[in-house]
Amino acid sequence: MKYKTSPEYIQTSLAASLTLGFQSGSFHRNAKLKGLNLLLHYEEGCLGKCHFCGLSSSRRESPKGKTFIRVDWPLYPLEEIIERAKGKDQLHRVCISTITHPKALEDTLYVIRRFKEETDLFISVLITATLIHHEDSLKAMKEAGTDWVGIAIDAATPELFDRLRGRGTGGPHRWDHYWDVVQKAVRVFGKFYVGIHLIVGLGETEREMVEAIQKGQDLGAHTHLFSFFPEAGSLMESHSPPPLDQYRRIQLSRWIINEGLGSRDQMVFDEAGKLVDFGIDIPSLLEAREAFMTSGCPGKDGKVACNRPYGNERPSGPIRNFPFLPEPEDLEEIRVQLRI
Repeated sequence: MKYKTSPEYIQTSLAASLTLGFQSGSFHRNAKLKGLNLLLHYEEGCLGKCHFCGLSSSRRESPKGKTFIRVDWPLYPLEEIIERAKGKDQLHRVCISTITHPKALEDTLYVIRRFKEETDLFISVLITATLIHHEDSLKAMKEAGTDWVGIAIDAATPELFDRLRGRGTGGPHRWDHYWDVVQKAVRVFGKFYVGIHLIVGLGETEREMVEAIQKGQDLGAHTHLFSFFPEAGSLMESHSPPPLDQYRRIQLSRWIINEGLGSRDQMVFDEAGKLVDFGIDIPSLLEAREAFMTSGCPGKDGKVACNRPYGNERPSGPIRNFPFLPEPEDLEEIRVQLRI
């Protein structure tokens, strides 16, 4: 029996599978998926060995099978996904996630072209930077129809990156190369048509995370923020998610920096690296509420399309990345979490 592999077959997030009608179910609080998340799939899997990742080749199989970003990613024919996506007005964007595999770049270009030919969706690519050695690869993605790229740096410091993603894992990823690809992507796609992924809770201080966010901003890349969630069977399965107050402070600091309302230089940290002063009036900023929504690539309305409902937490909550604008009662909980 022939193995079902990309580009003919591709994985979708569980949220995408439900939205496209491959599976039946509903979203907590009637959340609506706006971005179709896809993931390349190969028999060999991903050749990366990141300690926290559900796709890592170092991960042992969990009793429930492999997951990625907390949920299952079922496999479907690409052409059927495209056909179903045509009839979903709620979808604004498709994001194609590459993995560390020698066929990934070639197959990503194929998938981009098929979506460009058949749909009116905006197209993002979440790049495996290790595969990018020349700007030509990025230019080819842009020419094929991509308007935005993301680069999953994940760890906020070179030491954490090396220990959890690079030499410390026996894996291929390198901190300096990832940031070099960020700069290449900004040159090809333009300032702020590039996003970096950062995961809060891998062992960094709040100061170190804010400095990574500021570094991305200074290079012309917004930050798409995630909260660590332990994947069963990974080498970090016993590592706890970051405390809610810590995550809320980082969400606010990301919003301040990415929206140009302030910078790391005006923020104050204590001796342990905890953020103690944002340098801006926070009570009035909270009323906007958008700081606590999922951060990701925008859709046709200019709002975040890659809203990944409940990708960071169980629907039972507490919600870390809101896939919708928080309600007044949510804001009251956030105030308590922030101790404001």
